This record gives sequence, C-alpha cells and structure tokens, in this order.
Amino acid sequence: MRKLLSLFIILITGFIFIGRLFYMQVVDTSFVALSESNAISVDYDYPQRGYIFDRNGELLVSNQPSYDVMAIPREIKPFDTLEFSGLLNISKERLENQLDKAKIFSPRLPSVIVPQLTKNEFAYLQEKMRKYEGFYIQKRSLRDYKTDNSASVLGYISEVTNAEVDELTYYKSGDLIGRSGVEKQYEDVLRGVKGVKYTQKDRFNREIGSYKEGIYDTLPVKGKDITLTLDAKLQAYGEKLMKGKRGGIVAIEPSSGEILSLITAPSYDPDLLVGRKRSKNFTKLWYDSISKPLLNRGLQAMYPPGSPFKALTGLIALEENVIDTKEGISCHMGFSYGRSARMGCHHHASPLSMTPALAQSCNTYFAKSYRRIIEKFESSEKGMDAWNKHLESFGLGGFLGNDLPVGQPGRIPDGEYYNKWYPGGRWTATYTLSNAIGQGEVLATPIQLANFTAAIANRGWFYTPHILKEIDDSPIKNEKFTKKKQTTISKENFEPIIEGMFGVYEYGTAKFLKIPGVEICGKTGTAENFTKIDGERTQLTDHSIFVAFAPKNNPKIAIAVVVENGYWGSRYAGRIASLMIEKYLKEEISRTDLEDWILNNSLEEEYAKPLSGEPFLINQ
Repeated sequence: MRKLLSLFIILITGFIFIGRLFYMQVVDTSFVALSESNAISVDYDYPQRGYIFDRNGELLVSNQPSYDVMAIPREIKPFDTLEFSGLLNISKERLENQLDKAKIFSPRLPSVIVPQLTKNEFAYLQEKMRKYEGFYIQKRSLRDYKTDNSASVLGYISEVTNAEVDELTYYKSGDLIGRSGVEKQYEDVLRGVKGVKYTQKDRFNREIGSYKEGIYDTLPVKGKDITLTLDAKLQAYGEKLMKGKRGGIVAIEPSSGEILSLITAPSYDPDLLVGRKRSKNFTKLWYDSISKPLLNRGLQAMYPPGSPFKALTGLIALEENVIDTKEGISCHMGFSYGRSARMGCHHHASPLSMTPALAQSCNTYFAKSYRRIIEKFESSEKGMDAWNKHLESFGLGGFLGNDLPVGQPGRIPDGEYYNKWYPGGRWTATYTLSNAIGQGEVLATPIQLANFTAAIANRGWFYTPHILKEIDDSPIKNEKFTKKKQTTISKENFEPIIEGMFGVYEYGTAKFLKIPGVEICGKTGTAENFTKIDGERTQLTDHSIFVAFAPKNNPKIAIAVVVENGYWGSRYAGRIASLMIEKYLKEEISRTDLEDWILNNSLEEEYAKPLSGEPFLINQ
C-alpha cells in the first residue's frame, strides 16, 4: 500500500511538472519570449537601400559603407571609459551619456553608441574591439549622392526616434529612415528587407551555434531601385541659373504629367546631410531663417500668380459666353471703377481683342472680362463660386496630389470667403477686381502654375504631376497618375488663348526672349510683394513670374518660373524659362546673351534691403 502511495505521489508530482512546463512553453508565450531573450541573440543584416536614377538612367543616389558602434548594456564588462572614448574620438562624458540612454532604452537590446564611422575609423577600431566586451561594430550603408543638386527632391535619411521605434514595428533603435523628398515618400520601396540571424547562447552567455540550425535565419533583400521623372541635366542647369536668386522652377511634360525639373533656390548640397556631419549641418540649414534653404519653394511657397492668371480669366470668360474673341475693349492706361478706384495699365495699342490683349498683358481687358463673369449670375456670391469651380478644375486652390511629401494648397477664394469679409453679402465684383490679374486674394505655388500651363498646352486636360517613373524598371501603374483630368473649359476656347500666349513671344511682352527654331507660348507676370518690417506691412520689389510651354503644337515641356524680388516677368523669370526650354528641347544654348546676363546678375543685394534699409523698386 505504501509502495502504491509513493508511486501515486511521484506520478502526481510528475504530471504537475509536465503540466507546468506545457503551460509555460505552449500556452503562456510570454515565457517563450523571456527565455529566448536570455538564450538567443538576434542579429540584423541590413540591406542596401535602393538606387535612384533620373529619367535617362543617370545614377543620382547609391550607397557607401558605414559602421555603427553598438552596445548591449547588460553584456558590458568594466572597461576604461577614458581610453575607449579616445578610440571612438568622442568625449568621455558623451560616451557615458550614450550608455545611460542605452540602459534606459533596454538593458538587453542593442543601441547605437557612435553612428556612422568611416572606413578608416572602422579599420583602426576593429582590431581593438575585442577588449571591450558588450560592444560590437554593425555594418550598414549610407547614401552616396552622385549629384550636388536636387537636395529638396531627393531628400535625406536619418536615425529613427524612440517614438518611431514604438510605433513602427519594422524599425529598431539606430535604424535609418527617409526624412524628406523621395527618400521619405518611397521609404517602403527603397529600404529593402533586413536579414535576421538567431544565435543560441549557453548560461554563461557564450555563443554555441545557430538557433535550431538556422531554419529561422533570413538573408537581407536589397531595396528596389527607382527611376525618377527628373532630367538630371535640366535640373543641374536650372540650379545654375538660379544662383544668387530665390524662388522656384517647375517643369512638366504635358503629355504625361511627369516632373522634368523641380528646383528651389537657394538649395544645398545633399551630401551635407550624410553621416556624422548631418546633425551639425542640418542645424545650420534649419536656423537660416533668411534664405530658408530647407523650404521647397517649388511646392510650398505661395505667390500671387500675377499676369499669367489672365490666361485663365480669358478662358473662363469665353466658357461663360460673356465675351467673344473679336470684341475690342479700350484701355486708357488703366481701368477706373467705383467712386475713385483705378487699376493701372502700361502703354499699348487700344482697343484690343482677346488674343492681342493677352500678348500685350492688358489689365483693363481682363478686369472687365472678370467683372462680366461675376455679374453674369444673380449674386456676386454665386458668380464667385462659378469662377472658383472653373479654377479648381485646373488644380488650383487645393493640393494637387503629387507624390512628394510636402506642399501647399494655394488659395482661390469663393463666395463664402468674401461673405466673411463683407457680412451680409454686400459686395460686388469690383471689390475683388484684382483677382482678374492674379493679385488680390489669389495665391498659387510654382507647381500649380506649371500644371495649369500644361493643361492649357493640352487644350483642356492634364495628368497629376508626379516624380516617380519606374520601380525596378517597371513603369508605374498608379491610376492617380495615369488618369486624365479634364478642366471645365471646352477645347475650342483654348485656341485664342494659346494664340495670345504665342503672341507674347512674337510681338508682346517677351518678344526679345525668342528662341530660334522653337515656337514658344508664354506669359509674363509681375506680382506685388509685401512683407512685415518692424511690424508694418511693407511693399518690396515685385516678383518676376513667367509661364510657358513649347512647342506650340505637340508640346514637350510646360514650365513655371518664380524669381522673388525679380522686378518684372521678362527680366529674370522669362530669361530663365526660355533658356530652360531651349536646354531641354535642343540640349544646347544658342541665346548665350540671355545666359550670360542671368549668370552675371544676382539679387543678393535686393534680398539684403530689409536689413540694410535701402529703398525697394516698386512698379518699375
């Protein structure tokens, strides 16, 4: 009986242990994670990031090797911190601070102590690392920029934050992530997939081999290469022309919506934000509140569009049947309206019909056309709403939906907007007359200006502008960028406007900018420019604006150029746009007189005037 009782007790005890082990190993997975974290080390093999090419196959961004000094706090044995900090070329205080941060993050997970060593630093340090238990060197790749331009488009990468590690399961402390431009927008495509290696350890924390013979180990998968729509040569040439100026250039292929050039000035060399120097250089760029090199003016700066907007005013007037192409309107150096208001205009022949009025940029013609549009409807509010809907169909007054992570919507006011300004609806078309010529409350970004120019070039339709052309040699199939968007304007109404824009080069405000052998349609613009100085609204030198497309038939390029404080449309922006068009279509420059003038003239003194107190040139 006693033998049976003893056997029974042994069996019961055995079942209890077996049940407990089963519960710990199968039912309660938290014990699995705990045991694995103690007995298994996880090492990541970082993939190469995908390469970036321009539309012609020119390599823009590749990779270069980099090495991080890593530490697992709980595995660190006592060591000479002064000696080790000297080897790492950092202060003892910084080393201790990094180790404290690593312990707070996790005692058992690796943390970056010193990121992005160079090849020489790695070679020197590698032989000495065996003295410092708990530390090791991890290889990864940094970006290697093959160009000194296009920084705002390409973007940069940097280490993930703790918040990102908590939110995004893919990333671990010390991982790199795209921060701006294409690097950010296409992070999931470019980053690749990390390889993982699991190593078994004994109770003395010594490696004893691959965990389960490596069945869970994986190799890294390189990120996918991408081809951008940019033309690298055109991009470099545009940045060269914008030296000493501030503003933006956007060029689009009308037939596809592909962005050929996207320039912001001033810019910076993308290599400045690579490696250990990134943080210091970024701080300098960030705190430059005067020239603002980190601001992508092509996508984010909102300007009054000025006289290029007259092309849209004319299109809406034709669509709403408030004017025809033959009617002549007299202009006596301006348009008087209301009790004492007057919109000035420059000297030109009078009267003018629509096509020559656009070529000569007559303010009076388009102010009267705008007034007729608004007054066609039973109330100014409804008239303004109809005007607004037409403009929205050209991609104005909202985000275009292009595939870059920054942008601004611009502003196209509607009836509700003015009802807030004038309660009770007691306002008329004359209250908003400046809208007719791209002033007043109208604002647009350079990419919006280029897009509506592309829509005019296409006689009424456009594709959403985009920067991505191919992923691993496969063309993009995103319907967002391959579906035509129609404007509200009938196709036949574009012809007189296009003839007027062609006339700008033939006999109008840009006739001295003609390019031999190229039929260009364009429009000059001069936009008033205000800022606050010592709390007072101050008018600065006008912005120079120009839009154009070429050739006139079967257009290959549509472009918008904005040069801040550039005096008037044809002075800076017109010259730059003409040169960019010739560069793209002919690859060589015949108008070296225009090129020499642009390269030898700077606006730096103009930009210094708010600080120097010198007078501005207004309406010159």
